[in-house]
Formats: sequence, C-alpha cells, structure tokens
Amino acid sequence: MKELTLKQLAQWCGGRVVPEGADCVIKGIQQDSRDIRTGDMFVAIAGEHFDGHNFVKKAGETGAVCALVNREMNSGIPEIVVENTLLAYGAIAREYLKLIGIPVVAITGSVGKTTTKEMIFGVLAGKYRVSKTQGNHNNDLGVPITIMEMAADTEMAVLELGMNHFGEMSYLTSIARPSVVVITNIGTMHIEHLGTREGILKAKLEIMQGIRDDGVAVFNGDEPLLWNLREGTHRRIYFGIENERCDVVAEDICLQDGGVDFAVRGLGKSFRVFVPQEGRHTVYNALAAIAVGLLQGIEPEVIAHQLSLFHNTGMRQRVFEQNGYTIIDDCYNAGPESMEAALHVLQEHQCSGRRIAVLGDMLELGSRAMAEHYRVGRLAAAAADVILAYGKHSERIITGAVTGGMSPKLAIHYTDQSEMAQALCRAAKKGDVLLFKGSRGIKMERVMREFLEGQENN
Repeated sequence: MKELTLKQLAQWCGGRVVPEGADCVIKGIQQDSRDIRTGDMFVAIAGEHFDGHNFVKKAGETGAVCALVNREMNSGIPEIVVENTLLAYGAIAREYLKLIGIPVVAITGSVGKTTTKEMIFGVLAGKYRVSKTQGNHNNDLGVPITIMEMAADTEMAVLELGMNHFGEMSYLTSIARPSVVVITNIGTMHIEHLGTREGILKAKLEIMQGIRDDGVAVFNGDEPLLWNLREGTHRRIYFGIENERCDVVAEDICLQDGGVDFAVRGLGKSFRVFVPQEGRHTVYNALAAIAVGLLQGIEPEVIAHQLSLFHNTGMRQRVFEQNGYTIIDDCYNAGPESMEAALHVLQEHQCSGRRIAVLGDMLELGSRAMAEHYRVGRLAAAAADVILAYGKHSERIITGAVTGGMSPKLAIHYTDQSEMAQALCRAAKKGDVLLFKGSRGIKMERVMREFLEGQENN
C-alpha cells in the first residue's frame, strides 16, 4: 500500500476525525489487532460473534497510529468515526483504487472462479507486477483487505468477487471498478437463495454495473445464458470449446494424467498450451486466462509458458501419490457442476486398482437438493467402482448410484465421518484412485486426513 494520511482516509469514507485536527501518516491497514505493525490504521469491525472495538486500545499499544471506529473509543490514538466501519473500509478501498489508477480484472462465476483467478494471475505475471485475491477474500470484507494489502508497485489487480444473494455483487463491483470482467459459467451453486439459474445469471451480471466505460467482458460462450445476452454496450469476448463462433476457442483437446493439452485459436493468434491440471473443465479456466492475457498484450509463448507452471491452491483438485494410493483432493467446495467435473477426472485417471468416490453433501441447493444429489449418484455409478457418501442429502447419491447399476454393497452412506474413514481404510487397496469432494461446510478433508493417517499406522 502507498502511504496515506489520516485526513485522506477520513475524506474518502466521510468520517469525522477525533480529536479534531489530528493527523498522521498511515503505512498499512489491518482489521486484526494481532497483525498490527507500526504505522498501521486499525479497522474495528463489529461481527456477529466479535467486536473489533474491544481491541482498539490494544491495537494502539502494538503500533497502530489511528483507528476506524463506529463510535468514539477514547483509545489514546486518533480515530475516524463513521456509522459503519465495514462500509467505510469499502469506500476507502474504492478511492484507493481510483488514486493508483491500475487496471483491475474481476472474476465471478458459479464454478471455477478461484482456479480461473489463479490462472489469470499466472498469465499476467508473465509481463506485469500483479496482486490478487488471497484465500477466500472475495466478500465485502475480503475485497477491501485485498486492495489495501496490495504492494505499492502493483501494476494490475486480479480480484475474485463472490456472492450468494442479490445486491452483493453490485456492492463489490462498485469497489473494484473493473476494467475486465470475467464470468466463468452460470451453474446452480446458491440456487437456494437465488431461485433459478436465470436468477443466478441476474445476480452474477451485477458485476457489469461497476465496469469502467472502456471495459471488456470475457464470458463463457458455451453457456447459452451468457451467449444469448443482448443488453449492454461494453465489448464482449467469448471463450469456449463447443461454440466455434467464440472469439477464443480450444481445439484438439488431449486429456492426460497430470494435465490437459490443447490448441488455441482466437484474437488473431494460434498456439498450443499444456496446463498441469486434469479434466476438461480445466480448458475453460485456461481459456478465460488466455483471453485476458491476449487482451492485455501478452504474447502467446509467454501465456503458454506461464500456464505450464500452474499449480492450484488449497484443496482444489490436488492430485498426489501417498502410500501406494492416488489421492484427488478436491475438498474445498462442491456443487453439481464441479462434482460432475471431479467425477470425470476420477473416471479418466489411469488406475491399476479401483476408483473410489468419497463424496459429501452439496449445500445451498434448496428444493433442487434431492434431484441434484440423485443425479450425481447416477454420474458416480458410471465413474467409480466404489462410492462412499456422507451427509443428510447424500443418501440420494447412494440411491442414484444403485439405480444407475451399482451394487448396494459398493455404494454406502455414512452419518459419521470417522466411521467413514475407518471403512475406507478397510476397503481401499494399493493402486486405487480416491476422490474426496464435498461442500466447504461438510469438511471432507477430515475423512481424507483420517484415512491417510490410518494408512500410515497400518
């Protein structure tokens, strides 16, 4: 972050400085008092289970030179008093982006937005100094954190914007003011809150409300809801596999263990790319990154090189070998579309033993939950030799698998994760490929961890 003054920040967020006339230079902004460094401003966020105002004095004692608060705290350091510190933090981030004037790429979508964000970051880093969203900082607090933690020499920002209700994306895009908008797809994640896929589309398209006048939209052209859009005046670039009328198209796709190889044609360029991430869905993520890279003037050979170095983050389709097993760790989250993609990866992966799908509930599907879990079960029956399912809705996965032709002895539902892990320890054999996947709230990594620990002890 570039150094700012107390008066600048107060003006940006419409706050009142206490004591009047106080001034200081701010070198950074923190909302966690444990992270305070000398010269920082502390933002006191009032959450459901905590209140940062209880830590304002501590922040001052550990180096904070001022605080952003929603009431006077008499903390011994200057304070900017506002009605809502979270909204004020967002206003500060918005004005800071205006001040530094860098291009912003904003990404949203039902599935794959984090992976796409990482690929876009990797491609752009081949030419520019780039900052990106870290972890799951894609909400009303995380976006301001990301912006204010950017290095002072940042030339481009890649921001992931998340939502599950109407109006949330509108607020985030008003902060980001993107010059490039990417929508990866329109799936069924959060349909419980948004009603229909058309409702999800409407909520995602709120991202266009903040796009700059000269901005460009990069959309998945294989998604009819995006391809058939007619409203809007901004330039659109479409990427796809099936729709040959897209601006950036993947051809001659070769799915391999350890990655995917394909040819790219579009925006006046033709070249070949290998991405070390398995599955056909990887091509879509990479195409979005390729389109953004080409729009930013990055040469094809640089794009291809940067994508060849790609490594995903967290628990997103991490494939590794341990104790004779191949593990596909895709525990970070799950919806119908990403579950289907993960099962395809399992099905396509070379295997000397059996393919075992260890699946948890998909959350936030509302009235569609039973049907979608049943459908996943049918898909799993075609992809796996054994299915273990956990969670309230996942009984329907087992029903779908059995009606799809799998023996009831090989498709089993569990209500206890430790019991599930123990059963998996007994069932799995060296040479098996195991997929672990479920929604974030289900925490399927616990089953994976207990299984691997159990194998270590055997």
